[in-house]
Amino acid sequence: MSNKILIVDDEMEIADLIEVYLKNENYIVYKFYNGQDALKCMEETPIDLAILDIMLPDIDGFTLCKKIREHHTYPIIMLTAKDAEIDKITGLTLGADDYITKPFRPLEMIARVKSQLRRCQKYNPVHVGNVETSNGESDDQLVCGLLTMNIKAHTCFLEEQPVVLTPTEFSILRILIENAGNIVSSEELFHQIWKDEYYSKANNTITVHVRHLREKLGDSLDHPRFIKTIWGVGYKIEK
Repeated sequence: MSNKILIVDDEMEIADLIEVYLKNENYIVYKFYNGQDALKCMEETPIDLAILDIMLPDIDGFTLCKKIREHHTYPIIMLTAKDAEIDKITGLTLGADDYITKPFRPLEMIARVKSQLRRCQKYNPVHVGNVETSNGESDDQLVCGLLTMNIKAHTCFLEEQPVVLTPTEFSILRILIENAGNIVSSEELFHQIWKDEYYSKANNTITVHVRHLREKLGDSLDHPRFIKTIWGVGYKIEK
């Protein structure tokens, strides 16, 4: 079944170009030039990934991102202006999973879309030496203290209560649990998640997602139950 991609951009040439490239990859595309029509579509149609421009004539991309995150965990890619770091951080803070700076190469866009969909939908069984698997169940399930993750089902439980995570949050927590007891650097997290070259501003991306992850786990930076920050190095979850 083809994935359904939502595009929202008031620059028609850009939206139309993205649509062409996505359709060439056999995705089903829902394209809108304003936020209001996009909101109606989101309410009526199951979406697998959204591409949101920030500057729109009615409802800005930040608001759309926030509304999506009220009910959905599918990946969100924000389109930002060149070197507008504040836009990138704001989008990530509201729950976006990635951002692409205009102008961009269409093939880069397709690569980012595929990467986000893979991370969301194709979790493979992994045998983890540092983490217990639960009671002889499949290696799809990871258990670390009060946390339980099922990789294939893309579910997370804290003390048997479900924790709703975005694909990026899920990936970060999975990597940390797979390496329980060891420090994972921000650079390593970035590379494993985005398969991209690490750069100075990328640390902000990881920091924002870890903060959201902590909030959902009821964790604290000063007195962590789960995710510990090793200043200047990275993050760690104890076995």
